Amino acid sequence: MSFSSDVRAELSKNISGARHCQLAELSALMHFCGQYGQDKEGNLTLGFQTENEAVVRKGFTLLKKTFNIDLGSTLDGEEKERVIAKLGDLSAPVNPLVVKNTCCQRAYLRGAFLCVGSMSDPEKGYHMEFVCAQEPQAMQLQEIIKGFGIEAKIVLRKKYYVVYLKEGSSIVDLLGVMEAHISLMNFENLRILKEMRNSINRKVNCETANIAKTVNAASKQVEDIMILRDHYGLHNLQPSLREIAEVRLEYPEATLKELGEMLDPPVGKSGVNHRLRKLSELASKIRA
Repeated sequence: MSFSSDVRAELSKNISGARHCQLAELSALMHFCGQYGQDKEGNLTLGFQTENEAVVRKGFTLLKKTFNIDLGSTLDGEEKERVIAKLGDLSAPVNPLVVKNTCCQRAYLRGAFLCVGSMSDPEKGYHMEFVCAQEPQAMQLQEIIKGFGIEAKIVLRKKYYVVYLKEGSSIVDLLGVMEAHISLMNFENLRILKEMRNSINRKVNCETANIAKTVNAASKQVEDIMILRDHYGLHNLQPSLREIAEVRLEYPEATLKELGEMLDPPVGKSGVNHRLRKLSELASKIRA
């Protein structure tokens, strides 16, 4: 199963005990993947356009809890008017009164993710989105998410309005808002492992680069000293330069600090570097 499927599976089992929250989540399900229908007698029928069986089961569970409507029931008269009055026009945003409370907004977001939400595998990247058919629906969803202090953006993709989040911390916060606590912990564990791997890789790359730089510098120093030995003579160098040249030739892999400790008296890294730079300048003159 994908990470999105795991999140949906967890959210599908979360049913609020409060009727107003049940209505808020049912409204999200109906507005994002529900439909009104009519039988031969003109009675109202309700259904869900989705391939996710968990969404369908939850939808009819909420219909039973909020309106006492059973699977396969038809509605007429006052009952029909009551349901339509509560759920409203399914092509328009949900009635703001239905999502007035914070708890109802959480329930609404659960329903929205079940129908039109998805997210990428945290091991590959951080991305969560809600694909809305209508711009007003996307804007309402964005505003509800922002109400929890989470930044969400909208982009037009073909004919759909996509509300999306790309920051790992924002996705974690929204999972918490939707009360997908198990998915949140799994996401955080994967995010921590990913960041640790990235940190280790950065350190290894940095150390590898430093080693390569040191080896290249040492190789260049040995080459310069050999030029001086063959074309100038180390015995013609002043004592301090001759001493560092002989030590470098004997220990080509030693660090500047190690070279300095081998001298008599010992010299610091900056002093060793200064002497080697002098040798390089002399070698450059000979090459010229």
